[in-house]
Amino acid sequence: MAALADAAAGRRRATVQAGLPSGWRNLASGHQIRRYVDVRTDGEVEIRYRYHRDGTVDLPDLPAVSVVEVTADRVVADVAGVRHRWTVSRHGQSVFVDRPGVAVTLRRVPRFVDPSAVARPGSLLAPMPGSVIRIAVAEGDRVTAGQPLLWLEAMKMEHTVAASADGVVTTLSVQAGQQLSVGDVLAVITADDETDPTNPSQTQHEENVG
Repeated sequence: MAALADAAAGRRRATVQAGLPSGWRNLASGHQIRRYVDVRTDGEVEIRYRYHRDGTVDLPDLPAVSVVEVTADRVVADVAGVRHRWTVSRHGQSVFVDRPGVAVTLRRVPRFVDPSAVARPGSLLAPMPGSVIRIAVAEGDRVTAGQPLLWLEAMKMEHTVAASADGVVTTLSVQAGQQLSVGDVLAVITADDETDPTNPSQTQHEENVG
């Protein structure tokens, strides 16, 4: 119910075609998807829904639920012949869904996440879909900023991935011929100022290359 109420809240703030239902399409399309984390269980919940031209709502994962009314702060639905009413409120990324005897707190999962926001510091990410055609380094190699590490083929062009800083290749996540998606981690460079001098393996490596 949080997904439908959130969609209604989004439409209420719309500045273009605000009279159309959320998710409405001129041509038949796939279901809209919203994801939440149940704060109580820390489990992720995925909700699929689709508005039809007559205003009815299709919930393919909840066939026993027939939606009667949706607003930004209230959802009324018929569940197996019994009508229920949920109230929905929000604070930041938290969504609170309540009905008599039941209270659920959810946290929105962003629909679009910047891969760099969840990658380890120093990670080099695939900038586009493609394949690895050549690799010039191995884990443990010391590199300098701007040094070519590997080459990708994408859109019939060759693209060079270079080191972002002076440091050590602590992780090499790909191999030649591997197919990539946008945001896949290619390698991790641990910059010199991040190297832990108390780490024996790093100290030994520096002695060997020194």
